[in-house]
Amino acid sequence: MHWDSGQLAALAAVVTEGSFDAAARALHVTPSAVSQRVRALENVTGTVLVQRTRPVAPTAPGRTLLRLARQVELLGAEAAAELGPAPDDGRPVTVPIAVNADSLATWLMPALSAVDDVCFDVHVADQDRTVELLPAGVVMAAVTSQRDPVQGCTSVPLGVTRYRPAVREDLVARWFPEGPTPAALATAPVVVFDRTDDLQDRWLRDVARRAGTTVPRPPRHHVPSTAAYLAAIRAGMGWGMWGPLPRDGARFEVLEPADDVTWLSEDTVDVPLHLQQWKLRSAVLERVTAALRDEAGRALPQATGPDDLARAR
Repeated sequence: MHWDSGQLAALAAVVTEGSFDAAARALHVTPSAVSQRVRALENVTGTVLVQRTRPVAPTAPGRTLLRLARQVELLGAEAAAELGPAPDDGRPVTVPIAVNADSLATWLMPALSAVDDVCFDVHVADQDRTVELLPAGVVMAAVTSQRDPVQGCTSVPLGVTRYRPAVREDLVARWFPEGPTPAALATAPVVVFDRTDDLQDRWLRDVARRAGTTVPRPPRHHVPSTAAYLAAIRAGMGWGMWGPLPRDGARFEVLEPADDVTWLSEDTVDVPLHLQQWKLRSAVLERVTAALRDEAGRALPQATGPDDLARAR
């Protein structure tokens, strides 16, 4: 079947921008032209490709063609670069990537800034869910906790994000006079990133298992921003899993200054990270992958064996 590149570009723009009007502005055409191109593509496939919602969402067939559209755009940009700049061209290719908030706040930006002549469309989701955006065609690469590659993708390890329970130092005597016992952990407030964040509960389950008690259920704050989450611990709103901690010799600016924060325990919770990306022979994706792996290797603690990879599972 022959696919019209203009129709594919219209589909990708509608999904990326969220509406036909926004897609028209991005493509420098009228909304009617965008609608006609998407309709024509739907006529070719014989099925609805997008749900006309706010924002526009692709249907299952639409996700299949969205992946194709992304691939055509990427390979077309690479071919154009090899042929030399056209008078009306010269725009860098855009690579959509999914990442968890903690990676975005710590090590990801130095990696992306090292890739020249590429624009990035960064999507933020929990590390357990970023991988879902790959088969949907929304992103080409994802930083994820899932090791097994999804269909049509490859997976390589990046390292681990390591966290340790911490609290403001002057509150230890108030909340934990006898240490982080299950009873104390049941009453001291905890700071949690959001309702999908399981880091604190993983540690609480481990504390309960060692003590032979029920899992503490403390009152909790939800603060869905890495910087604000750490600021909440510094401000004394509660204890929380401090991190991600860099490997020896590296530093993350968002974690500093933390002179008034102390560890509740030497325990750590490690979340292994992997980079999954489409199986696509692309020089651009290879450069992105190399930059992410290099920066992760510099900044993140590395897993040393199968046990380390499974610690957070």
